[in-house]
Formats: sequence, C-alpha cells, structure tokens
Amino acid sequence: MFAQKIKLMGKSFTILLLFYSVFKADGQQNDSTNTTHQRFNLHFQNTDIIQGDPGFSAKYSGPNSLNSKGELQETVTADLFAGMRLWRGAEAHMDLLAWQGFGLTQTFGIEAFPNGDAYKEGTRNPNYAFARLFIRQTIGLGGEQEDVSDDQLNLAGKQDISRLTITIGRLSPMDICDNNTYAHDAHTQFMNWAMMGNLTWDYGQNTIGYTTGIAVELNEPKWALRYGFFQMPRDKNGFTGDDQFLMWPQRGAYGPFFRSWAMMAELERRYNINIHPGAIRFLAWLDEANFASYRAATTILLANPPGPNVSQGSGVTIPDSARAFRHKYGFGINWEQEVLKNIGVFSRLGWTDGHNETWTFTDADWSASLGLSIKGKTWHRQNDTWGLACIVSGASRDNQQFLKAGGTDMLSGDDALNYNAEKVIETYYDFQIWKTMHATLDYQFVDNPAFNSDRGPVNIFAVRLHVEF
Repeated sequence: MFAQKIKLMGKSFTILLLFYSVFKADGQQNDSTNTTHQRFNLHFQNTDIIQGDPGFSAKYSGPNSLNSKGELQETVTADLFAGMRLWRGAEAHMDLLAWQGFGLTQTFGIEAFPNGDAYKEGTRNPNYAFARLFIRQTIGLGGEQEDVSDDQLNLAGKQDISRLTITIGRLSPMDICDNNTYAHDAHTQFMNWAMMGNLTWDYGQNTIGYTTGIAVELNEPKWALRYGFFQMPRDKNGFTGDDQFLMWPQRGAYGPFFRSWAMMAELERRYNINIHPGAIRFLAWLDEANFASYRAATTILLANPPGPNVSQGSGVTIPDSARAFRHKYGFGINWEQEVLKNIGVFSRLGWTDGHNETWTFTDADWSASLGLSIKGKTWHRQNDTWGLACIVSGASRDNQQFLKAGGTDMLSGDDALNYNAEKVIETYYDFQIWKTMHATLDYQFVDNPAFNSDRGPVNIFAVRLHVEF
C-alpha cells in the first residue's frame, strides 16, 4: 500500500521535477550576472513517514480514542516552492503542496500528536493546495546589513538588519512567530506537533495549517517585534473560504470576517553568552470564533448524554446551543540556547484561558517542553542530528468536566476521563544518506494519551525519509 502511494505521488510530481531542473538551471545562469540579489528560485521537498504502535492497554475507548489494538499508518507530503523578486525589497512566494495518508487513528487520541505531517484531514488519494501564496515587502531602515541565504521561502541577497517587513497573503502564522532553531520543522527535526510550535496556541489556520492574513515585523540587531492578523475557518477544524479556489478538491467556507479571526504578537530578544547565541520569545494571542463554552456544553451533555453510537470527529457531541461568538486568549514563552558548538537546548511554555473549545489546533490548555539537540560533528557525522525532548500538557477544569461528560473536542473524546496530564518523550536520530537525502529513526513514549490515565502508555515508532533540492 505504501509503495503504491509513493508511486502515485511520484507520477503526480514528475512534470514538476522536470520543470524544476529546467527552471533551476536557467535561474543559476541568470543569477550569475547579479550575485547580490537573487532574481528567482525554485525548491522541492518530499517527506515520507511510516509510523505505528503495537497496541496498549485501555479500560475503555470512545469515538476519538487512539486505537488500542495497534496500527501502522503512513503519510506523504511534497512541496514545490517558487520565489520571485518583484521590485526593490519585494518578493513573491508560492508553495504548491500535495499530501496523502493518515495519522494514527485519523489524527485523534493524542494531544502532542506524534507526526507533524499527519494533517487533521487525511486522504487516500493525493490532495493539492497552494499552501503559501504571499508577497513580502522589506523596507530597510539603514545601518549594518546581513546576508540572506537562498531557501524555500527566501531569495538570496542582502538586507538591512534594522528593517520593517510586511507580509500579506496565504501562509502559516508559524512562518512568522514561534520559530526555534532546534524544534520547528517536522520534516528534518522532531516530529511531534509540540516541537513544531506552542501546543496551546489555537492559531489561525485551516485543517492542514494555512490561512490568509497579514503580518508586520520590526527587526533590530538585538530584538524583533511581530504582529499578525489571520482568517479563521467558519467551522471547527474546517477549511477557509480561500480553499474553494486554492485547493483541489475544492472545499471550505468563509466565516464572518470581523468575527472569525486570530491575532498574535511576539517580542523576541536575542543575546549571546560568551560566543554562544540564544533567544527568548514572548508570544500572546487573541482569537474570536463561534466557540462553544465548555461549561454550557457540559450542562447540556449531562442533561442529554450522547448516545452509544457517536461517530468519530472533532466536536461532534457539542450542541449548537452552546456556541456563540466568543474570545479566547493565551500566552507562550519560547527559549533556545546554544550550550556548546553543535549542542543546543530549548523550551516552550504555553497557557490559554481554557473556558472555550479548541477551534484549529489541540485541546491542551497548558503545556511545557524541554529538549536537547546535538549535531553529529562530534562523531564525525556533521550533517547528522540527535534530539531528545519531553512534553507535558494538560486541560483546564472546564475542559476536564466537558470530557468527563462524554464531550469530544479537537483530538480528544474517550467517552469518559480519569484525568492526568499527558506526558510525551521523543527521541530521534536523523542521518544523511546523500547530500539532499536524509533518513530518520524516531521513538515516542506517550503516557496518559489525551489526558486519560485509564489508557496507555503507548510506544510509537517511526521511520522518515526526506529529500529536498
């Protein structure tokens, strides 16, 4: 089955890869006359993940419970990135995404979910979307300059360190905020969702992680200030209205523009301890959508318990009468520090008010993570990486009462709850096979999945193959 999926994905992208080779060669030739500012670029990535668990003990299971009998799933993603310089300081970028496959139990049953490519909308056949389609305008404020490397979302060149950057279009809010040198990219680093970003940040996105909005960043030599305003989907765990035009098969719907949105702000402070760089980032967010109050939903569920045949899905037991346009907010801290050359540590802390349901990400109302990342130069494998991290997350009192009453939220819903914080340990070893090809062995231990001590623990194993040009 997995081989058939890989073959199908390969057919879908053969023409794109041929176009890539021609376009890249032409781009290199044209850029030879202007080494200061790259005119355009083209990149490609493909990530294939096989992940499974052998089963675990469970006193009971509900509609959104992780399958206790064990399973094996696979995901495939491929992106074609293209960038073009428009005018002084302006770039346009595109990311054409194809995805296929499913997360464990259709991406339910674990809050710190173990596969960053397991979107909440799995598919047996390839689906396609313009995940990113945006323009970035950079306004230099003078002074010292720095080099910008050619990568998937940047054109090579120079820019003022003191600058104002405005980004408008379709992208992920995590492209703007909550970055971390050691834990941010599930294609090459840790695979867990909690390592991609703050687990409690219910950020503006469709069900695969992207939406339309605007972001502004002011950068100075030792600090940066960022702000973003993004569209929320009309429905919980839904697609946005733009997905009607930028996704195949088409789907999605617009919510009321002034009542379905997500804002975030981040202050970053960079520093050095001796010669070792570090950074700390303070994140705050505010959302508005047609949220259900946990308390209102719990009261209704206790009076009218969900039946025995509740189907799997996000929020399927939440009654419409519990919904109203409400706000939710939260805060996060993101820290990274190089300890020695090629060795870094990092941590994230997150908290949200916990009164209303999750709309787009996870059901965690508080979380904490701590990790270590070591490059392989010490053992003469300078392009290899070993990482170890732990994540602890929990639910608010309102959320706990809702789940005990048989409620189903974004990822959780065991039809009952013996509450305890969810705890995850992840370790991985990423090794270079060839210049542009890496393979990864990954292991994750999950205790109290979806905050439930009556289920688990779970041992999850994965193999990842990643290629990029």
